[in-house]
Amino acid sequence: MDILNFEKKHVKEATEIALANYYEERQFVKELPQVSDIPDLNDFAGNGLGVAAFENQKMIGFLCCYEPFDNAFRATDVRGIFSPMGANAAVSKNRSKIYAAMYQAAGAKWVKAGAVSHAICLYAHDEELQRQFFRYGFGLRCLDAIRPMELIDCEPCADYDLAELSKAEFHSVYPLHLALYRHYCESPFFMNRKPETQEEFIVSSRQERGRYFVAKQNGRLCAFLKISDSGETFVATGNTYCHIRGAYCLPEHRGKGLYQNLLNFAIAALKGEGYTRLGVNFESFNPTARGFWLKYFTAYTNSVVRRIDERITQLRL
Repeated sequence: MDILNFEKKHVKEATEIALANYYEERQFVKELPQVSDIPDLNDFAGNGLGVAAFENQKMIGFLCCYEPFDNAFRATDVRGIFSPMGANAAVSKNRSKIYAAMYQAAGAKWVKAGAVSHAICLYAHDEELQRQFFRYGFGLRCLDAIRPMELIDCEPCADYDLAELSKAEFHSVYPLHLALYRHYCESPFFMNRKPETQEEFIVSSRQERGRYFVAKQNGRLCAFLKISDSGETFVATGNTYCHIRGAYCLPEHRGKGLYQNLLNFAIAALKGEGYTRLGVNFESFNPTARGFWLKYFTAYTNSVVRRIDERITQLRL
């Protein structure tokens, strides 16, 4: 096996392999849409951080990433690297061994670029490949999941009023937004992300074209669901797709069927507007979210992350 720098002349072969990997996952997750192409890989060829694997002069895999970024996951003080869905792939034969060799070569580039947090988006049903990354010290971090825009089977919840907020009412969600960030700090999360100010929260919600569906009891807001028209994978876009970008329910209102009803309220509204798929992404170490979303959504990506010893950057590799 030969590991080479990923270049523009490799893009066509890489795209074909990436599409084949996507359709492998689609065999397990029928809700995923048909696609004829993946996002352009030329930018990845230009940053010099990717690698391609060849055997007998035929490409058998590639591993690329975005440029390094500071404050990885918005909860650390280190530089991170992320290889998104579609920016890495390999043929099915010996896939885990191909990825092992590709990461060994790419990882050296990433460390040289100052990135000590390495994140790679893998397909959820390729369990052998995930085990290979676990052997390399990676752990599961984030999941993307999808469902058809169809109602959930649940009992009605008559004690609550459900509504979609106008833009002028976005400020009323802010106390629950802060509660969500406090929840992030708790065990087993340990994510100390800095919350937005109320003004920043309102501005960013409008810039993202966010929509808030909420539940109230006796006039008090007790749960919200933030919906946007895009997510974090290349299938999470388009005129028929919506994505959950935020969700929280006050603890005293959980376990009553409220959130299932709020989700159904949003689904009914979105389906009436022509949307056919709903997506969500969440951290694997959020037990509440994982337990809820995987009841009603099917995971199609598992992103794995490794935080290496940042002192390695002091060496000249």
